[in-house]
Amino acid sequence: MGDLFGSKPLGPVPSPAVLHRVLDDDTPAVIRDDLVTVTVARLTTNAAYRFAPPFIATIARGLDVSIAEIGVALAISDVCGLSSPLIGRVVDRVPRRWSMTGGLVVIAAGAAAAALSTGLVMFTAALLMISLAKIVFDVGLGAWIADHVAYARRSRIVGITETSWALGLLVGVSAMGLLTTIWSWRAGYLAAMAAVGVMAVVVGRRIPTERTRVHLDGAPVVGRLPLAGWLAVAGMFGLMSSAQSLFITFGPWLEDEFGFTTAGLAGVAFGLGAVELVASSMSAARTDRWGKERSVVGGALVMIPAALALAVFNEHLAVGLVLLAIFIAAFEFSIVSALPIGAELVAGAPGRGIGTMIACGTVGRALMAIPATRLYERHGIVPAALLGAATALVAGGAMFARRRALDR
Repeated sequence: MGDLFGSKPLGPVPSPAVLHRVLDDDTPAVIRDDLVTVTVARLTTNAAYRFAPPFIATIARGLDVSIAEIGVALAISDVCGLSSPLIGRVVDRVPRRWSMTGGLVVIAAGAAAAALSTGLVMFTAALLMISLAKIVFDVGLGAWIADHVAYARRSRIVGITETSWALGLLVGVSAMGLLTTIWSWRAGYLAAMAAVGVMAVVVGRRIPTERTRVHLDGAPVVGRLPLAGWLAVAGMFGLMSSAQSLFITFGPWLEDEFGFTTAGLAGVAFGLGAVELVASSMSAARTDRWGKERSVVGGALVMIPAALALAVFNEHLAVGLVLLAIFIAAFEFSIVSALPIGAELVAGAPGRGIGTMIACGTVGRALMAIPATRLYERHGIVPAALLGAATALVAGGAMFARRRALDR
């Protein structure tokens, strides 16, 4: 990997002034120097990953299949999340640079395959490539942060990198949506391929090839997942299930109920991305102070009434969009607050802990994709919103129980 991208990393790029106000003075130099680089890289991966759900109806028409069939494709791609713990084991044993760069290369290839898809099978395979490679990149990035930042101060760094989730929608998916309006959804995926490919080169040249804990200390003492850890995993499962119920159906809802065009959906994606950016920034600023589990519970307690109200007011566009934005903002705050917990779940193996969290989150998305889309085709947005409220309750309850378990 080092020979491919050059063995000498590029010199440090000055961080934006805002980062100097946000980061602590004792933030490690390696984090300060390359935080922007990895955040931009993750923005491109999130854009490639998040493009399909809002434009599920457009892609279905382009492939001449039903929305439910695309829902199955999304579910199949999410099932690959079950491999996350295994991926975490591998990431714990290789330089973080390798996993991040390799993940980016395969995501770019997956975006190219999606753009060239001639049918549902090929498109599903492309989504699988993107999903698997994104796990590799995300686990590598999370472990890289855990290697350098103490747990008590980690939410701030994770929160900054997680702005890429919102920016992936705000900037990436919105731009891909505009290309879809001008040309086709295939152009959107080609743009993602180019952006991710460029960042693969940049990350490969900038991130140093550091030795991991396994290389430095030999085989670490790896513990088992305790009860509090399983409760964190259950909380992640509930959060991702809840979000998927509306992420995968709000696009068709806006098209069918209010006649939104592809350009209109791109505009909504832009607005929701702005809402997510505010929420993830708030988590970066507050979660370390408020407590990670308490922050997750607070977000879930906002998601539940927002989803229930959307089920009631789904025929009113303005009210429905506001409720959708509140739901997504609360989810974003919760998920960003939960992510730092992953690296601490399994003693001596941050990659395995992060992988376990990702696995349960992706399983939650997979299990929700099929019923949400099929119920939508038969009954509209109402059952999807109710499912979102129910699974948000599961997430909040699990994280509350985890906090109690830790206190005991």
